[in-house]
Amino acid sequence: MNVINNFVDYELLDCSNKEKLERWGQVVLLRPDPQIIWDNGDLAKKYQGQIDAIYHRSNKGGGHWEILRPIPKSWDIHYKELVFKIQLMGFKHTGLFPEQASNWDFMIQKIRNAKRPISVLNLFAYTGGATVACLSAGASVVHVDSSKGMVAWAKENVKASHLEDCSVRYIVDDVLKFVKREARRGHKYDAIVMDPPSYGRGSNGEIWNIEEDLGTLLSACMEILADKPLFVLINSYTTGLSGKVLENLLKLTMATKYKHLKGQIVSGEVGIPIKNSDLVLPCGIYGRYESYE
Repeated sequence: MNVINNFVDYELLDCSNKEKLERWGQVVLLRPDPQIIWDNGDLAKKYQGQIDAIYHRSNKGGGHWEILRPIPKSWDIHYKELVFKIQLMGFKHTGLFPEQASNWDFMIQKIRNAKRPISVLNLFAYTGGATVACLSAGASVVHVDSSKGMVAWAKENVKASHLEDCSVRYIVDDVLKFVKREARRGHKYDAIVMDPPSYGRGSNGEIWNIEEDLGTLLSACMEILADKPLFVLINSYTTGLSGKVLENLLKLTMATKYKHLKGQIVSGEVGIPIKNSDLVLPCGIYGRYESYE
């Protein structure tokens, strides 16, 4: 498992009974997490007076934030030289998945060590964690997401990290349609990263189902991947999906075209250490091809 470290502005303080207590800069949040099935006490009572906001689920779906102490509408947190805007969103989110820091480190290292210009395609790019990381390492990035709001947020993160003068394009579109257009145009990318949701809708209402559509998307991506790719990285939070599934998909998809390359295909989990314990909270899976370059 790849576990984050040195994330000074973020801490997972405690976990118990399907809830996690986190520090985001100076703001402490209590949010649901269904896989935390162990009992370490009632966190709301245990940390009474220290929590700034709690997300309460509704029995009918969704939920709401209860603000206990005044907090900014949005605020910045830092991961090394990267800066991200944090904001309380619907359905418990904050605009950033801190466990992805281990993947940011991987991408930054690969790009910096490549010693050649690297072009990155970031699909389902959300608020641009991977975009900011790759830009900071010197890559050019095409950032694709179907949500105008998320793309606007990504632009704020790029600006906050003082990377707005770097080579970056923002595209609001359905990812599969965009990839197919890039293939017709003959465009190629040295690296592709994607964070596909379990289910979703494209910019024009296109339906996405990861179990049915991920293989099709990966195959389409092979048409725009450079002859000597640096990496292909897939992240997933889909319940019940194993990292080995992503590894198998990559092996089968890349088998014929890239069997001559010097590299490896691996998979695993990403996680966050729980403060003052030897426990780690698993947060997602990844599968990736990486060159030995």
